[in-house]
Amino acid sequence: MRSAFYISDGTAITAEVFGNATLSLFPMEFEHTTIPFVETKKKALEVKKQIEQAATKSNEKPIVFFTFVNPELSEIILSSDAVCYDFIATFSNQLQNELGVEPVPKVHRTHSIHEQSYDYRIAAVNYALANDDGANIKDYQQADVILVGVSRSGKTPTSLYLALQYGIKAANYPLTPDDLDSGELPKCLQPYKNKLFGLTIAPERLAAIRNERMANSKYASLRQCRLEIREVEMMYKRFRIPHYNSTHHSVEEMSAKIMAETGLQRRKY
Repeated sequence: MRSAFYISDGTAITAEVFGNATLSLFPMEFEHTTIPFVETKKKALEVKKQIEQAATKSNEKPIVFFTFVNPELSEIILSSDAVCYDFIATFSNQLQNELGVEPVPKVHRTHSIHEQSYDYRIAAVNYALANDDGANIKDYQQADVILVGVSRSGKTPTSLYLALQYGIKAANYPLTPDDLDSGELPKCLQPYKNKLFGLTIAPERLAAIRNERMANSKYASLRQCRLEIREVEMMYKRFRIPHYNSTHHSVEEMSAKIMAETGLQRRKY
């Protein structure tokens, strides 16, 4: 199996995200290693040794994605027995020519704390936790979005991701069999219909998830899951609630879709 490294003098999030996205285009397996905070020559040389050990072990050059502000550290990684891709240099050189301004390198700039944005995200995470699973309906007026759906359709992780990554105050409310039987929106949701966004999921996938929690129960039965999904999707259509199927999509994809569909904007970093 070929090795892939994601290296940075910061968090390595940028190298990891772009590197993974690039490698996902190729139908093969990789052994992934992420190494953040490579801030000294000594550490860079240690990482170089680790890369070359991987090359010797597999008899193939590792793929290395990296972002360094310090060019001396970049040179050490580039001198390793690997195929290296420097994201920052690739694009900053092109932008310098276009903008006519020289870049001013600063370590940790991409993921450093901007106080106002940080406060937005912390407040949003606290809000998501306090308003999870219909626990605190009195604060729905503060919500940017209210996720609705049957139990275990992905509402909680999506709410938290929206909060942490976008600074969005996302509440979520579980639509129970009683709610679905009534054919009406729960009274607590009716004043906030314009904030609702529905999640749905394939009944088979829902049954598998529920069986991990309550195996062999009515709640987890395929028949019950099919019934609830049919009723919730009818409710979405009846009340014109935008919705998204979470079956084959990650939390990241669902969150991006919700942001696009609702027109919400990220609280700036």
